[in-house]
Amino acid sequence: MAQESLFSNRENTTPLASRVRPETIDDFVGQKQLLGEEKILREIIEQDQISSMIFWGPPGVGKTTLAEIIARKTKANFIRVSAVNSGIKKIKELMEEAETKRDYGEKTIIFVDEIHRFNKAQQDVFLPYVEKGSIILIGTTTENPSFEVNSALLSRCKVFVLKELTVEDITELIRKAIRHPHGFGNLQLVIDDEAIEAIARFANGDARSALNTLEMAVLNGEKTGSKITVTMENLEQIINKKSLLYDKTGEEHYNIISALHKSMRNSDVNAAIYWLARMLEDGEDPLYIARRLVRFASEDIGLADTNALNVTMNVFQSCQFLGMPECDVHLTEAVIYLALAPKSNAVYKARLNVENDIKQSMNEPVPLQIRNAPTDLMKDLGYGKDYQYVHQQEDKLSTMKTIPPSLEGHEYYFPTEEGKEGRFKKRLEYIKQWHEENG
Repeated sequence: MAQESLFSNRENTTPLASRVRPETIDDFVGQKQLLGEEKILREIIEQDQISSMIFWGPPGVGKTTLAEIIARKTKANFIRVSAVNSGIKKIKELMEEAETKRDYGEKTIIFVDEIHRFNKAQQDVFLPYVEKGSIILIGTTTENPSFEVNSALLSRCKVFVLKELTVEDITELIRKAIRHPHGFGNLQLVIDDEAIEAIARFANGDARSALNTLEMAVLNGEKTGSKITVTMENLEQIINKKSLLYDKTGEEHYNIISALHKSMRNSDVNAAIYWLARMLEDGEDPLYIARRLVRFASEDIGLADTNALNVTMNVFQSCQFLGMPECDVHLTEAVIYLALAPKSNAVYKARLNVENDIKQSMNEPVPLQIRNAPTDLMKDLGYGKDYQYVHQQEDKLSTMKTIPPSLEGHEYYFPTEEGKEGRFKKRLEYIKQWHEENG
């Protein structure tokens, strides 16, 4: 008899991730902080005290699976709603149907996958039915619900944060799929621990990615009679590049640029190189990174190293000239330089200090002595009168006032002694002393 193909029946045309999807909490892998013994979400599910909730977490961590387990456990009607094919009229019809079923003692769970894709008007339709308890809303999102879900709706939902799966979690998941009767439990499959761990690491915390990779590896494995062997050589052809979780317009974009900035500020050069590489690997615009480095040079280094701004501007121009992938080394050079440079935020604080005065004081007129006087009328009005040209003075300093009288004595820049800024501090102290002696 010829060997049966992996795709010889309809079940095997269904993706592996769907075929082995867990049906109970005990089968669920990961999220021990929520589903471990005596943990809050497990207690809620087992005691059938389900209320509206939102699962927030990265892709492939079990958000949809968990919603289906809840529906099965509570014996509720489970209705999926999609932002793509569910207009406001359709949503209202489903809500009214759920309200009718509630009158007969039936629960309805409305499952909204990727709730962040629903616009404000669509989300508003759910609100009165959630308030009345006509439905139990379970939404999932990869985006921060604080920004993507209407505040009124969010306040009526419990938010559970699901974490990306560990390598150990995914390894367990892969082994279960190999043993599962709807997975590869009926195959004579040979795959060693090294290959399983390689798949788990490549998945980058995403269970669906791991199972898809496993399925592809089995389909492309070495077949000898009824035995299928998955080798590292097979895997290397499949897992040549990770798919990193990175959204160039979403929260993770800002999380990682923040991580880069704070790693450089903390002088942690290795962390800074890592976060830079993460962004570049997933296609971040090099000019965006370069602009942020230019900002960092003045905000966190300033006059402690006067070359930092030159370095970052040169790197910005290099990125414009070369683009990716060639400019990756230039960005790395800048990140290393900035991370190891002496740090001072005195320039940044000077900007903040003066901003307070600008907001809290009147728009003071420019003192007459430092105004230009291009016309006779302006000269007659006193423009430029008593102006002192410092290049004619021995110390290149003068007693002339250049700040509005109401702000005299206000100081904004307080230099540190970090790096080269110590020179600026000494110069400022000399100027202050000169004015005290010649005031």
